Amino acid sequence: MNRLEISEAIGPLGWRLVLGAVYTEVLVPSMADAAAAAAHAVRAAGADAPRHLSIDIRSDRAVLRLRTRDAHAVTGRDLELAREVSQALAGHGFETTTGRVTVQAIEVAIDALDIGAVRPFWKAVTGYIDEPGNADLNAGLVDPFDRGPAIWFQQMDAPRPQRNRIHLDIDVPHDAAQARVDAALAAGGILLSDRVAPRFWVLADTEGNEACICTWQGRD
Repeated sequence: MNRLEISEAIGPLGWRLVLGAVYTEVLVPSMADAAAAAAHAVRAAGADAPRHLSIDIRSDRAVLRLRTRDAHAVTGRDLELAREVSQALAGHGFETTTGRVTVQAIEVAIDALDIGAVRPFWKAVTGYIDEPGNADLNAGLVDPFDRGPAIWFQQMDAPRPQRNRIHLDIDVPHDAAQARVDAALAAGGILLSDRVAPRFWVLADTEGNEACICTWQGRD
């Protein structure tokens, strides 16, 4: 199943594909309502909840995330669960949506000449663990509690003292990317490259510190 197929399957349900998982938000007037929505979602997922569903409860929303834990990817069962959870929530008066507030995921990218030499430092200093299911040296590091941004390493071919070597990747829904780029430019940002957009746009602040706005598009 490719990313386009995933996106087209979940889009009408109010879910979006962002960085290897599918997300939606349930906007509510109180934390008690967010907890109630979360409980309905867990019941709808049933025995599959521990392997697929995670939920972030806040005072004004519940953010739902689906991804198959042992596959480390979105699977057909996640798409079925998105439909089942959305239907269950609708039956209790809750709406799944990304229309008013955009879900996102953030990664920290570290450029290195010798990834094998610097990677252990970042693993130790952050308390992160190896990205599950990927034994490659360039594999990312992730927060074992799913709270902080992922870290990944980008191979450099030569020293680059004239540029920053750590940048943020902000992964957003494909239909929210252009608005985010426009907002960054309106806030004084500089567009360095849109050569591979909509896969990603490379932006910088007025002092040259870089960030990328990324989507799932163009990655299959």
